[in-house]
Amino acid sequence: MVTQREKQEYTDDYPEKTLYLPGPTEVREDVIEAMAQPMFGHRMDRMTDLYTTIVEDTKEFLGTDNEVVILTASGTEFWEATTLNLVEDDMLVATSGAFSERQANVADRLGKDVDRVEYDWGQAVKPADIRDALEAKDDGYDAVGVVMNETSTGVRNPVEEIGDLMADYPDTYFVVDAISCLGGDQIDIEAHNIDALFTSTQKAFAMPPGLAVCTVSDAAYERELDKDSASWYGGFQRCLDYYDRKGQTHSTPAIPIMLAYRKQMKHMLDEGHDARDQRHREMAEYTRDWAREHFGLFPEEGYESQTVTCVENTQGIDVAATVEQVSEEYDMVFSSGYGDLSEESFRIGHMGEHTVESIEELTDAIEDIADL
Repeated sequence: MVTQREKQEYTDDYPEKTLYLPGPTEVREDVIEAMAQPMFGHRMDRMTDLYTTIVEDTKEFLGTDNEVVILTASGTEFWEATTLNLVEDDMLVATSGAFSERQANVADRLGKDVDRVEYDWGQAVKPADIRDALEAKDDGYDAVGVVMNETSTGVRNPVEEIGDLMADYPDTYFVVDAISCLGGDQIDIEAHNIDALFTSTQKAFAMPPGLAVCTVSDAAYERELDKDSASWYGGFQRCLDYYDRKGQTHSTPAIPIMLAYRKQMKHMLDEGHDARDQRHREMAEYTRDWAREHFGLFPEEGYESQTVTCVENTQGIDVAATVEQVSEEYDMVFSSGYGDLSEESFRIGHMGEHTVESIEELTDAIEDIADL
């Protein structure tokens, strides 16, 4: 049965709010303005200039020689595409929160045989457990999937260590969801044997929502060539061969958002990946120190995210009411805990273009509203 939802008319009359969400996050004014250009065709030379610029600038920023695919989609597209492109039968997924569970569920829905290495929410994935699971599978797995930054719990999983052990399993592909951290948490893709790593633009890249980015190793590309079926929209061969021939996307892209991408990636290159990583590290350290002083931290110690802090509500404040009051009185928006954790925790996104000073403005507002 289809339910009938009444229209809520969009009015163009809303107060501006500063976003401290786990994404979307704040976007520079000149990046927003970059979208307001006259439209042009997606098969024109101008499009080739635009798309090759953002692809090659992304490779430079990430410090990778792997191929890069940028598609009009949310990061969810690459949960689906990497599974279709790389997994014939069996996939191992480490689940420790809402989004890693969703990655496993996507593979289930696609008809793959999915084994899970399961953890309680707030716990981090342990490389030894991944190795044990790989060793226990006589005929091996086609791929291992891990979420680098579990947005629901504020856990940063040790993907580098997991990637290092994957060198012992060259026939198993390593797929990393870095949606809520890439651009604010640096990782050496090739050094840690990552075959496919993907993100969304509205998180630490600090761009408008609407584009998904995926790095693709040579081995992952070759694997898809050997398969009988693969993703049509997010197929590595289709995307990369078209880029090689035309310097464009195979299907009509969201041109205005790619214009914004170009502008913001130039800012990111100017700042430099090392400096951007350090700025995010400083924001994370400040937010954790504040959380420890007034509340607690939900993630397992030593595995805290560099872009999203999940604060344990040890004081028993009314989280929903606090979020609402901070929004109404300070025009700042942060997030309740995810799902069943909605009152047990709250989340502060310190990603993109934020600074320690802007995060301190939010924590001051929370202290005022919560009477800390």
